[in-house]
Amino acid sequence: MKAFRDTKLDPDKPSSWSEDDFLRFTKSLWMIAKPMLIAANKIDLSTAPKNIERLQQHHHHVTPCSAEAELVCRRAAEKKWIDYTPGDCNFRITDEGPPTEAHRKALEQIKERILVPFGTTGVQEAINATYFKLLDCIVVYPVEDIEKLSDHKGQVLPDAYIVPYGTTARELAYLIHTELGDTFIYAVEAHEKQRIGENHILKNGDVIAIVSAKKRF
Repeated sequence: MKAFRDTKLDPDKPSSWSEDDFLRFTKSLWMIAKPMLIAANKIDLSTAPKNIERLQQHHHHVTPCSAEAELVCRRAAEKKWIDYTPGDCNFRITDEGPPTEAHRKALEQIKERILVPFGTTGVQEAINATYFKLLDCIVVYPVEDIEKLSDHKGQVLPDAYIVPYGTTARELAYLIHTELGDTFIYAVEAHEKQRIGENHILKNGDVIAIVSAKKRF
């Protein structure tokens, strides 16, 4: 029905459609049923800017990225050569630092060719855009202690659940554990300290404590 609305074609008279109408309809249907993001890799190449511009003219969701730069940054971070979190716009070379001048030079080139002109390597942005734009998901944080925002071990915001928009409090309980869903009584939203019912639709960033007949989570 959305494809019909978008193309303004009459669903009751497909025999009146032209070949171009059929193509428009199938393209619209395909984009709705199978949302797609293009991760435009190799942005370090000199031809990248023009190619990205061409892609963006024909597709709404194009994310420039460099998988190689992201891999180098992650491996350097694992070895504690740099302070870097995926999605960061920069990194800091640590006191331990790269072991050779060649390693240091490679990292500086990533900074100059990728991070400075593009802001990030683009890999985390592609993942985020897929979940939060194409798939219309949100992030919610279940906790046990609503005051400390922690689990029973004292870990603050120990878990993050990526769920489709429209997920209810009880559906979140089932995602955590079947027993929590079966014995759900109510939930508490931490920001407002507000009790919410089983059919309450969760929002992005909600911190939720679930109270069930068995236990509180």
